[in-house]
Amino acid sequence: MRKSLHFTSLLMGTILISNLVQSQSDRFAYAITDINKEGANWSFLRKIDLQTGAFSDVLLNGTDVSRIAYDAATKKQLTTPITDARFGTIANAAFGTGVAAAAYDKRHDRLYYTPMFIDQLRYIDLKTMNVYFVTTDFTGMATKAADQSNIITRMVIADDGNGYAMTNDGNHFIRFTTGKKTEFTDLGTVVDAANNNGVSIHNSCSSYGGDMIADNEGNLFVFSARNHVFQVNIETKVATHIGAISGLPANFTTNGAAVNENNQVLITSAVDASSLYTVDPKTWVATQVKSTVVPWHTSDLANSNILQTRKSTAPELIADKTIPLNDNIQLYPNPVTNNQFSIQFRLADAGIYTVQVTDARGQQVTQKIVTVNGKGQTISGINLPAPAAKGIYIVKVNDSNSKTVYSNKIIVQ
Repeated sequence: MRKSLHFTSLLMGTILISNLVQSQSDRFAYAITDINKEGANWSFLRKIDLQTGAFSDVLLNGTDVSRIAYDAATKKQLTTPITDARFGTIANAAFGTGVAAAAYDKRHDRLYYTPMFIDQLRYIDLKTMNVYFVTTDFTGMATKAADQSNIITRMVIADDGNGYAMTNDGNHFIRFTTGKKTEFTDLGTVVDAANNNGVSIHNSCSSYGGDMIADNEGNLFVFSARNHVFQVNIETKVATHIGAISGLPANFTTNGAAVNENNQVLITSAVDASSLYTVDPKTWVATQVKSTVVPWHTSDLANSNILQTRKSTAPELIADKTIPLNDNIQLYPNPVTNNQFSIQFRLADAGIYTVQVTDARGQQVTQKIVTVNGKGQTISGINLPAPAAKGIYIVKVNDSNSKTVYSNKIIVQ
């Protein structure tokens, strides 16, 4: 009862701010380029400053065949170099055959990717820059089609902490876990929404290539090279055609996409690198980035920012002297009535946290990785599986070192 009264005082002592947009923590994105600014050998890793548009020097030379990779399962360096029947020793190079799909796993500081013509998931440990080979049977299609339909060109780490990858034709939608052990699930074919008006996610003219970002409502957004945008619901696998990006030059192809600190989508091109553009996700209108820096031709972008699309009605704490200083984290509402609750990191330090919900038997029912940028931030819309059984659940919040910093019971009604 005391906790209920305490929480009531919290609500009475706050100012409600609607439509809260969570700030983004990454002010950069990883970019796949050539060694030459206008080249098309997608084998060199750089960073791009999302504010200035400046590209860094090369972080990794992905053409170096002498760089011996590691086995992701054993963490041991490979003793026998790969000899590929089609590509020979180039398969040993980190970005052998080029890269058009990458995803940044901030929690583990890894860049996951797949070489375009080699059916393999790999990642770079960005702390050491060592390259790890995860699997040699990622899509199950070792032979890549001449029309590149079964090549992975879109990849992202979503709000649920899992990685998602999609082939050009949308017939293979793959989920993979991150962490110590990687598990793969081919979710099957993405399905066109009924109201797509003939613009299909499977069409090679309109919908191949490009990049993919994630939002905080369980959706992915596919940006095709022909500048079309599809919203793909992860659960239903339905792709809804949003429209085409307007305001771009005639020769501009969208090949890289990353959410910036203003909740806009920065896009880059592998063909027309005369300028960078930001896209407003409310209107899908592109605006040229004013910069004195000449961009690089880019095949892909990757960062950890999530597009904030959910309108939050959660209270943001402005001042409340009635709350003890050691009460760093609050969750509400409690009881939960709609399988959804929010967490306020009112005095918690900035960082990456894992929110874990278990049932009375100790079995995990959901988990979400969240990024906290400062004190007072609210993470809204943490969903329990619907319909979750009524009863008592345990919510734990662990920091980046897996230390539990908060634990409490919630009641689901």
